[in-house]
Amino acid sequence: MSDPYAWLEDVEGDRPLEWVRERNAHAEDALVASPRFAHLEAEILEVLDSTAKIPAVVQRGAHLYNFWTDADHPRGLWRRTTWESYRTDVPEWEVLLDVDALAEEEGVGWVWHGAEVLYPSRERALISLSRGGSDADVTREFDLTTLAFVPDGFVREEAKGGMGWASTDGTQVFVFSDFGAGTLTRSGYPRTVRRWRRGESLGDAGVVYAGAEDDMYIGAGADFTPGYERAFVMRAIQFYESELLEIRPEGLRRVEVPRSSEPIVWRDWLLVHLRQDWEVEGVTYPAGSLIASDYEAHLAGRRSFTELFCPTASTSLADVTVTRHHVVVNLLDHVVNRLEVLTPPERRDGGADDDGGWRRRELELAGEGQDSHLPRLGMIAVSAVNARETDDLWLTTAGFLAPSTLSVLRLDEDGHTITAEPLKAMPSFFDATGMEVTQHFAASEDGTQVPYFQVSPPGLRLDGENPTLLYGYGGFEVPMMPAYSPAMGRAWLARGGVYVVANIRGGGEYGPRWHQAALKEKRHRAFEDFAAVARDLVARGVTRPGRLGAQGGSNGGLLMGVMLTRFPELFGALVCQVPLLDMKRYSHLLAGPSWMAEYGDPDDPTQWEWIQTFSPYHLFNPESAHPPVLFTTSTRDDRVHPGHARKMAALMAASGKDVTYFENIEGGHGGAATNAQRAHMQALAYEFLWQKLGVPS
Repeated sequence: MSDPYAWLEDVEGDRPLEWVRERNAHAEDALVASPRFAHLEAEILEVLDSTAKIPAVVQRGAHLYNFWTDADHPRGLWRRTTWESYRTDVPEWEVLLDVDALAEEEGVGWVWHGAEVLYPSRERALISLSRGGSDADVTREFDLTTLAFVPDGFVREEAKGGMGWASTDGTQVFVFSDFGAGTLTRSGYPRTVRRWRRGESLGDAGVVYAGAEDDMYIGAGADFTPGYERAFVMRAIQFYESELLEIRPEGLRRVEVPRSSEPIVWRDWLLVHLRQDWEVEGVTYPAGSLIASDYEAHLAGRRSFTELFCPTASTSLADVTVTRHHVVVNLLDHVVNRLEVLTPPERRDGGADDDGGWRRRELELAGEGQDSHLPRLGMIAVSAVNARETDDLWLTTAGFLAPSTLSVLRLDEDGHTITAEPLKAMPSFFDATGMEVTQHFAASEDGTQVPYFQVSPPGLRLDGENPTLLYGYGGFEVPMMPAYSPAMGRAWLARGGVYVVANIRGGGEYGPRWHQAALKEKRHRAFEDFAAVARDLVARGVTRPGRLGAQGGSNGGLLMGVMLTRFPELFGALVCQVPLLDMKRYSHLLAGPSWMAEYGDPDDPTQWEWIQTFSPYHLFNPESAHPPVLFTTSTRDDRVHPGHARKMAALMAASGKDVTYFENIEGGHGGAATNAQRAHMQALAYEFLWQKLGVPS
């Protein structure tokens, strides 16, 4: 059957953009005219532009590097400081690159995508910049002594891909990008990796590896840890299926582990995080486990592992961080963080000890004689400060009502915390006095207990009248954690709303099993989980359908689309952001082919039978009642095609439904390129929810 709105897939065509401008004008008329909107936008922008935010840093040599945006620098400053200065209340920053000035000079709306500083000299960097926030970007070589781009330096032209240092002397880079016909995968990502030497043309750069057209992404990177210098090709075959190949003088050497696993090569060790059960030498390690083996022995054919973590019904492995001497694992127990330090056995006679003998201890979050003040039901994250040389860790804590804090932990070689030095704390951007965070569980359709967090205003009355916002994602093994969101706090909590985050299947809250429980033909479980949380909120007296709104983006936008078409009676309003909605066409649009491991192949008639059960564009019934919906997307989103949101909005509008649509011209998959754009987009969403849930301005 022909699609009457297929013309809206022409991203920058005159007719589609005229349609976008008309819909944007309607949205502005309906939402911006409200007296409340100006306050919402100003309050959110004040947060985003605040100079009191924590400047997140990474250490490179003697300096701490940071990328910063504020009211005066909406596109941002790349800058650096010293440890001594960073410890002060007002650090002195050396500005390396002013992206606003560069954008004005070149007439391009550049958006920062990151930088890789050359090790060990720190004299050069590879800087990536995107036009308007799209995934496609350019990479240019930058001189950190002259603070200018290097004339005739390494340059990668605009494409999806990347470029990274391949040698410590700065004479070689790995490039994975669009090199012309036949060099991209079906998903539009790089299919080949080249080693480019200074002085030669990119066309003459030797091909290190060429993947298959049906692969998802081919990349490369180097580890310059002294004594452990290695380089690797990363072959992503599809989501959750990849290969790691070490680049050796004699050729490529595949690291023999399950394609579904995530291997980490760290000094003498190979760490493997399993997504599926793996039997090795008669021992079966369950999915979700972390196991370790001597790396060189493994390459030589030895198969002997030590189990460092084994999941339980309530625990999963959220993250792995390596330092000079330790492996730090971040565990989730019913979606609450717990940290452990694992220390490998000593090496003897220049070779690795047997694989046993790993030591384990809880990570102490405070030094001797210090107290650790952590938010109840909060989030704890760690990352290495300088894994090549030290065991120092960045420690970040936060909670729904607890602003983020940053400390540095210094560990000794035994894994004990020597000192815990508080460095920075974000101020409170809204008054949380009397507010409460609780955790609850809802029974899904198949009986599974689904956890969710609830943030309640002071004196919550269980009378069913509370305006409530339910947020969800439920895909790609991504867990939804308690985080401090000052914009949400100001725009929703401080105005008396209840905020809820659902930890539905498809996410990573309980590891691979939680994710795989909602893959492909089992996708319905994620949607049933979300609906179960919505019903539980009503059953507990927190709210009622007319006062219950829901919000989600990307895969969460698909979730909102299914709520709109399959569970419309549960909600009073929906905010559907940068969504997938046409699941028949998704694998033919932009990066869509790369997600077939998550959703399935709609071109296969057998798979389409169950994919169509969660394709909102096809489930829409004009005769049914639907809650009001706001669709938002970005013209520059080159990951999830804006045609999804455009076509669904047009389809619903033609049926006389209450549909609002707004498309930002810049922004990429994040929906906005500057803080002002982010504030405007977020204010539109909150104003829409307040209006549709029956709360006057």
